[in-house]
Amino acid sequence: MTPAGSHHLDMQTANRIPAMNTAPPVHRRPGCLPPLALALLTVITGMLSATAHESEAPDRRAPELPSPSCDTLDVPAGHRVSVRLYASGVQIYQWDGDAWAFVAPEAGLFADPHHRGSVGIHYGGPTWEARDGSQVVAVPEARCTPFPDAIPWLRLRAVATSDHGRFARVTYILRVNTLGGLAPAEAGTYVGEEARVPYTAEYYLYRASHE
Repeated sequence: MTPAGSHHLDMQTANRIPAMNTAPPVHRRPGCLPPLALALLTVITGMLSATAHESEAPDRRAPELPSPSCDTLDVPAGHRVSVRLYASGVQIYQWDGDAWAFVAPEAGLFADPHHRGSVGIHYGGPTWEARDGSQVVAVPEARCTPFPDAIPWLRLRAVATSDHGRFARVTYILRVNTLGGLAPAEAGTYVGEEARVPYTAEYYLYRASHE
């Protein structure tokens, strides 16, 4: 028979004994992921890396030209797209007393349609110059005007080009998808007045297919 009060004493003793966890504690080093989470993270990182690599790959497709209005811009067989550029700048005109005479373009050349990633510059000649110093000078030989409120689309033939660099050995250039850039509709106020009209365009630079 248990003495009176011993049960009360045993309960007091039990209350002072800390509760014991049946499962052993798990110790992790700071920043350490469980194996499954680490495997998933590795797979996701690989997918993102592949996607980024694909987005950075150069687009070598030829532009879609409105037919038949721009069939004259077709680049001769034996040439392929080497570089696709996005231009943002101005077309410069000067008033000669009777009309606005075209002077030169002045634009930045970029790697994407949002005009990010500077590739080079475009200026009189007309000349396209890459950041590595390589250049190409070309002359227009065909044009079409799919949109009357923008400067014409052009096919230009290279007459001078660098031997090395991003713009080296270019044979043809297409100017397409133009916006703006037309000479002012109003007459100038004095001879020599300059007008700088904003424009954007895409330039496709071609090389010989065997390169």
